[in-house]
Amino acid sequence: MVVESIPPAVGSIYALLAFAALVWLWHSGRFTRRRAVPFLIISVLLGFLVFAPVFPYQLQGLVLRDAALLGAPLPMALIGTLAFIVLAFVFGRIICGQICPAGAVQEVMHLVPVKKYSSAESRVPVAVRAGIFVVFLAAGLGLGISVLGLLGLADFFNLTVASVSFFVFLGIVLLSAVVYRPFCRYICPYGTLLAPAASRGVYRLRRTDACINCRKCERACPTGAASPDHRLGECYLCGRCTDACPVEGALVYGRGR
Repeated sequence: MVVESIPPAVGSIYALLAFAALVWLWHSGRFTRRRAVPFLIISVLLGFLVFAPVFPYQLQGLVLRDAALLGAPLPMALIGTLAFIVLAFVFGRIICGQICPAGAVQEVMHLVPVKKYSSAESRVPVAVRAGIFVVFLAAGLGLGISVLGLLGLADFFNLTVASVSFFVFLGIVLLSAVVYRPFCRYICPYGTLLAPAASRGVYRLRRTDACINCRKCERACPTGAASPDHRLGECYLCGRCTDACPVEGALVYGRGR
């Protein structure tokens, strides 16, 4: 469904503008899950219209050293990839949360009112993703194989329904109705790079002295990142914890203790 008359650069420009807007919403205390919905919708639409900004596929292009796939010179694409990793270290995984179409389409699907299966307290997703990342690098660098291509990421957003891989990613999206972000948590190579940076983020959600230890934020978090002991960088800044918190100022996005 990609519209060739729309330049892919639109996706990059949107990513930068949306990132700035979301950082402002979080920093000003105005972020809510309802206010995140427009960003999710726009991100999903851009995924289908221009297939951008799909960050994991851009990383796939770098691994394959495929400038045509990237739509930009390799040095420029590398700088952009590294820049957003630095931004994740400073501001957290806002890119994964509401901007990347692959993550946004799963977030929207998870809103479907069906019974959810939670793996919030498990380290298994992180370990599985790390293993797949090794396969991703070996297949791309050593064999020139696009793992994300086999999983149907591009075929899904291009609506290439004649391809078997289209239905592979469609299955992942449908699974996200009951399992929170299976692609992001178990597969995404870009998430493997962002998570360590975000786990030590300068700006991130923190508890203050106003916290009453009701643990409502922990029960609301689908990844376990709201737990004080969680250091895996799996916070997608979805806003479930802050929406669930009953005490104003007990959970804030900021720097420092």
